[in-house]
Amino acid sequence: QVQLVESGGGLVQPGGSLRLSCVASGSIFNINSMGWYRQAPGKQRELVAAITMSGMTTYADSVKGRFTISRDGAKNTVYLQMNSLKPEDTAVYYCNARSKNYYWGQGTQVTVSS
Repeated sequence: QVQLVESGGGLVQPGGSLRLSCVASGSIFNINSMGWYRQAPGKQRELVAAITMSGMTTYADSVKGRFTISRDGAKNTVYLQMNSLKPEDTAVYYCNARSKNYYWGQGTQVTVSS
């Protein structure tokens, strides 16, 4: 019973930046970690970045050094700062929250193209 709402997707040129936001509501006290996944056309959904309530983070090798995940506990929000974007970053990005179950947002489209 967790609701997740993503925002911040859009069209950017290679080398540009974008910041995604995910606001959690509902049974937020049961959440112990949150993350961002992405799915490109014809590809499997993959983990991009994750963060625990203690602040431990993990990143996919393909985005390490370019993307940063962060959290704001007071706002029940997680962010994904994406810098130096590449065309291969184009995908639908989904916010994820873990409690007893996994919960997903509706997804937000990120397109990197000239």
